[in-house]
Amino acid sequence: ICLAACLPAAAADAVSPVDIEEWTVPYGSSRPRDPDAVGDREVWFVGQRGDYLARLDPGPGDCVRRDLERNTGPHNLIVGADGVVWYAGNRQGHIGRYDPASDTIEKIAMPDDAARDPHTLIFDAGERQIWFTVQNGNFVGRLRVADRSVDLIPVPSRGARPYGIVVSPDGVAWIALFGTNKLASVDPETLTLTEHPLPVSGARPRRLGLTSDGQVYFVDYARGRLGRLDPGSGAVREWPMPSGRRARPYGMAIDGQDRIWFVESGPSPNNFVGFDPATEAFFSVTPIPSGGGSVRHMDYDSGTGTVWFGTDRNTIGRARVGR
Repeated sequence: ICLAACLPAAAADAVSPVDIEEWTVPYGSSRPRDPDAVGDREVWFVGQRGDYLARLDPGPGDCVRRDLERNTGPHNLIVGADGVVWYAGNRQGHIGRYDPASDTIEKIAMPDDAARDPHTLIFDAGERQIWFTVQNGNFVGRLRVADRSVDLIPVPSRGARPYGIVVSPDGVAWIALFGTNKLASVDPETLTLTEHPLPVSGARPRRLGLTSDGQVYFVDYARGRLGRLDPGSGAVREWPMPSGRRARPYGMAIDGQDRIWFVESGPSPNNFVGFDPATEAFFSVTPIPSGGGSVRHMDYDSGTGTVWFGTDRNTIGRARVGR
């Protein structure tokens, strides 16, 4: 394992800050989270505690809400090129498909009752399949969009807590096993799951992302480090974060320049941090104006060069990071 230099541990002040704007969600303390930007005038998000989907128009700041069945506990959503919204019914063991044009919802139940809590969804490159994690059920799943069939792949490690998930251009799914010191990958042809142990037993990877050169980056929530796994060689590098062990990194995104953005949820206010793999340096730290509380997932919109996120302070945020 290799360590690299970082900014000083006390990182409460802004360093090369980015512009962050936030919109207060008008639905009480409903934990708005996991926004997906369709464009500069349409951003969808879920209310995890409020059992709803919502669409934000950042221009006037208007929100439109679509209520879900009580106790759905929507955890995450993704929006297809056709405008259809798919969401994880985390507390009801299903994946939902919402068509805004017809205002209809279809529920796809998990084929195994043990897969009770679909967690994070992501499309493959052609939007033909949706890969997802099942945190407490301990599965990785794949839903075929055309026929709604679901494959469930058990994770061998007990209590692995499959969490963040990304899909590489060749179709391989990469997963952070938050309850362990491991990442996992799933072959899209055979559905064979391979675990990739990280060198330090105390590591707890939570979210992850892929750069254009195929490198897998992850945030280590327990140890306050940014890590990188080379799938070809298996080599792992890591960098201590600006706030050190108290960083509690959570939401993560990669921009069009292959720069890594993540939020340190440990400090108050939370810090929105940028890391450049080309220089192997943390180059930007911006305190989140609302404080953040926790930023759980982030989405990079290549069209506008922005990173979108939800906060536990009841806001939807936008950081302008560039294309």
